[in-house]
Amino acid sequence: MISENVKVLVQYRLEQADESIAAASLLFQQSLLRRSVNSAYYAMFYAVMALLAIEKKETSRHGGAIGLFDREFVKTGIFSKDFSRWLHRAFDLRQRCDYEAQFNISPEDTQSTLEAAEKFVAEVKSVIYEMLVSE
Repeated sequence: MISENVKVLVQYRLEQADESIAAASLLFQQSLLRRSVNSAYYAMFYAVMALLAIEKKETSRHGGAIGLFDREFVKTGIFSKDFSRWLHRAFDLRQRCDYEAQFNISPEDTQSTLEAAEKFVAEVKSVIYEMLVSE
C-alpha cells in the first residue's frame, strides 16, 4: 500500500516535472537552448524521482536515479529502451550544456530533447496512475 506521504511526494515531483517541461518550452521559444535542455532533462529527472518514491527507492545522485530507472523500470519491461536512451541523452546534453566550455547545442537537438522529455513525462504519469489505481 502506498502511504499518503508518498502520494504527496509523487504529486510534488510530477508538478516539478510539469513546470520543467513548461520552462523548457518557453526557453526554447526564446532561443535559450542550453537552458531549455537543462529544464527538459530536469523534467525527466523529476518524473523518475516520482517513480522511485513509489518504489521506496532513494538516491541523492543523478547517475544513481538513472541507474535505478534502468534497473527497476526498463530491464523489467515497464518502459522500453527508448526511454532509457532519451534519459541518458538528455543527461549527457545537460552535462555538456552546463559544464563544457563553449558548448553550443543545435536547435534541432534541443527540440528533439524537449519532445523526448514531453513523451517521457507523459508516459511516466500514465504508469504512475496505473500503479496508484492497482494498489
